[in-house]
Amino acid sequence: MQLLEDRIQREGTVKTADVLKVDAFLNHQCDVALFDAMGEAWAEHFAGKRIDKILTIEASGIGIACCAARHFGNVPVVFAKKAQSINLDGDQYSTTVYSFTKQREFPVIVSKKYLNAGEHVLLIDDFLANGKALHGLIDLCEAAGAVIEGIGIAVEKGFQKGGDELRAEGYDVDSLAIVESMDPQTGRIEFRH
Repeated sequence: MQLLEDRIQREGTVKTADVLKVDAFLNHQCDVALFDAMGEAWAEHFAGKRIDKILTIEASGIGIACCAARHFGNVPVVFAKKAQSINLDGDQYSTTVYSFTKQREFPVIVSKKYLNAGEHVLLIDDFLANGKALHGLIDLCEAAGAVIEGIGIAVEKGFQKGGDELRAEGYDVDSLAIVESMDPQTGRIEFRH
């Protein structure tokens, strides 16, 4: 998606060879018009697939998923929580994932009321690096008996293994920008096309 790649080139910051900061428009300050265009692109890619619900993980995926939901007939968005809370009542699906950016494991939890057997689910997230968060969401869907129709990613780090592994497992992964390499010395970002 050229619009997203242009924003990454213009406003992204290469912190290290594997850390890209895009908080000016994607995961701290949110550009809703960009999110809407991303949702439209995913709706085009996944056209013809039944999508009953969008599942993401807190916090950065929520805004993107909500904007995308408008392009899938305003389907509900469910987000996996990263911590147990007194507001999470009743039965839950839960698993543990490792965060590349936070460098630690954390639980991901969804109430059984909001993820059901037979539902067709689209997974949405802001970044895909090693695929740990996505595999956590996949685990939750499998526990619920939900059908994963596809995975929508804003920015994939193509030089890390997550996207290739998910595709090899048979998932339809639509990454709107795939970063092939980043140079922290020059700030140069190369994209895969």
